[in-house]
Amino acid sequence: MISANYKTLEKGENMGLNNTPSSERIHIGFFGCRNAGKSSLVNAITDQELSVVSEIKGTTTDPVYKSMELLPLGPVVIIDTPGMDDHGFLGEKRVKKTRQILNKTDCAVLVMDSTLGKTEAEEEMITLFKERNIPYILVYNKWDTVSQGEEPSDGIAVSATNRWQIELLKERIGGLIKKEENERRIVGDLIKPYDLVVLVIPIDESAPKGRLILPQQQTIRDILEAGGITVTVRDTELEETLSRLGQKPALVITDSQAFKQVSRVTPLDMKLTSFSILMARYKGFLETAVKGVAEIDQLQDGDRVLIAEGCTHHRQCNDIGTVKIPGWLKQYTDKELIIETSSGRDFPEDLSPYSLIIHCGGCMLNEKEVEYRRKSAIDAEVPFTNYGITIAYMQGILKRSLEILPQLEAVIKK
Repeated sequence: MISANYKTLEKGENMGLNNTPSSERIHIGFFGCRNAGKSSLVNAITDQELSVVSEIKGTTTDPVYKSMELLPLGPVVIIDTPGMDDHGFLGEKRVKKTRQILNKTDCAVLVMDSTLGKTEAEEEMITLFKERNIPYILVYNKWDTVSQGEEPSDGIAVSATNRWQIELLKERIGGLIKKEENERRIVGDLIKPYDLVVLVIPIDESAPKGRLILPQQQTIRDILEAGGITVTVRDTELEETLSRLGQKPALVITDSQAFKQVSRVTPLDMKLTSFSILMARYKGFLETAVKGVAEIDQLQDGDRVLIAEGCTHHRQCNDIGTVKIPGWLKQYTDKELIIETSSGRDFPEDLSPYSLIIHCGGCMLNEKEVEYRRKSAIDAEVPFTNYGITIAYMQGILKRSLEILPQLEAVIKK
């Protein structure tokens, strides 16, 4: 069954609670040369005219995304990419976009024209899959147009035109990814049934109208699945709420922007953390982020700091990534820093100019892309941290905000 449009999910627009966010879906990339039949194959698999199909080479000029259910994998994002053998100035840009898709690809489908055999470009893609440890399958399309013979032993022969072996291909794709035995949790593994958890969600000019943002939704759901009890409150009502509860909460979770005020009114015997810190843990880069944040104290005049977001949204006048954190950073360091920002799919390939990268929680990025960005920073020897940890560090409450994770005590500097 076709689910919500990927672009809507990526932009963080309002979505039904039955829709799995794109960041939680397995990303399946379809790669191949021009006219190999990638778009026709994607249309056959999705049972929709998702991609424009033409005999003209290079019809697909930008990656096309579609969310759907694919058993046994479950919720997935199908990505149809431009031909990787394109030429010229625009062609090179299309090829670059195709390679960027590898950063978020959980498994790959390499579509080849059966009448041509493997090309040099396709051999190169296979090498890239292996280098990046991306599970892949070779698909020999247009098999109905070649002399019938023995099917290839290193892949599967199909025909997108007459849908021959499309169902078998779906099954093969479904077998590429092994299900994790231990599911990642945001906070559910840190609480017990009936534990009371207070969620602090400011409602200001930067809060989206009529809805909660994704990390807040996911945290509430995770607490409910763990049998916990949630109380949701604005920062302005927190102090009064805590006095009325009648029992001590097991944990207080706040939006990072309100960390200072929430820390002030939350008694020290109550555990406190932020949505952003929990998302860094959930996405697998919390320890790297905790180690990297200490670099703030080493920043000097003229140093470049990259503030990166994984989503695109309408900027408010007091936006956290472009206004609040840069202001707090300059105030804390008292240095003339050069602040640069990136958002959405844009992330610099060359990180060497930067002295520090401060990333958002990564809620709109799948785990594969978050890991790519983290590893890119490590390879470039650039410290990598995130919003919540940066704010807690500069306000002197990082140690307190990580008390729920005692295993990180050795790497906390402040």
